[in-house]
Amino acid sequence: MMHITSSDRYQITRLRSFMTNVFSMAAGLVVISIIFLIAGVNPLFAISEIFQGSFGSVYGFKETITKAIPLILIGAGLTLAFRAKFWNIGAEGQLLMGAIFSTWTGLTFGNTLPSFAVIPLMFAAGFIGGALWGIIPAILKIKYAINEVISTLMLNYICAHILTMLIVGPWKGATRFGFPGTDNLPDAAILSVIPGSRIHYATLILALACAAILTIVIYRTRFGYEARVVGENPEAGKYAGIDFLKTTLILMAISGGLAGLAGVGEVAGIHHYLGYPASVSSGYGFTAIIVAWLAKLNPLYAIVSGIFFAGILVGGDAIQISLGLPAATVDIVNGTLLIFLIMGDYFLHNKITITFTHK
Repeated sequence: MMHITSSDRYQITRLRSFMTNVFSMAAGLVVISIIFLIAGVNPLFAISEIFQGSFGSVYGFKETITKAIPLILIGAGLTLAFRAKFWNIGAEGQLLMGAIFSTWTGLTFGNTLPSFAVIPLMFAAGFIGGALWGIIPAILKIKYAINEVISTLMLNYICAHILTMLIVGPWKGATRFGFPGTDNLPDAAILSVIPGSRIHYATLILALACAAILTIVIYRTRFGYEARVVGENPEAGKYAGIDFLKTTLILMAISGGLAGLAGVGEVAGIHHYLGYPASVSSGYGFTAIIVAWLAKLNPLYAIVSGIFFAGILVGGDAIQISLGLPAATVDIVNGTLLIFLIMGDYFLHNKITITFTHK
């Protein structure tokens, strides 16, 4: 008879962690290749087209960096939440709430304040909007023991419907000729971009700075230590006198706030008005979950993984055109890689033993 047992693996080296990621990604690519074969597409050609479309040209690389900005911001924030074992699946809604708050700020003050004043106000408003939307599930979990996976996920849909209600109702722009959406933001409320690209460099600098600062916060501050203790050993945290409510509220305010900053960048740097949820975000809140896992919950590594998955998004758009594949192809690739990264993380932290006994 075969017996399978699982035990904790306590000695985890950086090399083992790195190689686990490599093998997980490789296994995921093998399964993705099989899916391409089933679809009648040469997997080697399809995968090469993805990376050629995103990193093989100047235009593709500029688009990759553009899409990496929200992924880095959100992914860095999620590393903090996930380290504390708070499974924030609501970054998409937090991004949209940041977009809502910043759009209101831009439309309200953009015609009366100069750019150097209104842009910081928009970023502050976006951070507050995302933070408030992130705090809600934290309160629900701590005070009422409501599972955060369910609450954060459901809040995504609530926020999306709030945004839709606004753009088809009170915020519907007179210049939209009857189509849903707000009026364009005033020039003072629009982010500058690198010439010849859509890279809004203010948000890019902010994303890189936030990832670096959050790395210091996690590994070099008391709050970062408390967040890690809350996630790794809640009972020890309680014994040490850590305030769970305060710690959880702060980490979710930061996580949600960074997603809100991503929403500011999408509205003020890309679209210049608030439209339907699907046009504001290309599912960045969900893709950033994979970014955080690939980064091994290290905000600094989220920069690299954010660029990598941004490349998959851009390359996925390319193969839709060149190979005629459906838009869902990118979701299949991302979802498959996430599954294998989670599996790899499980085997990294757990030792599986198989024994055979004879009756």
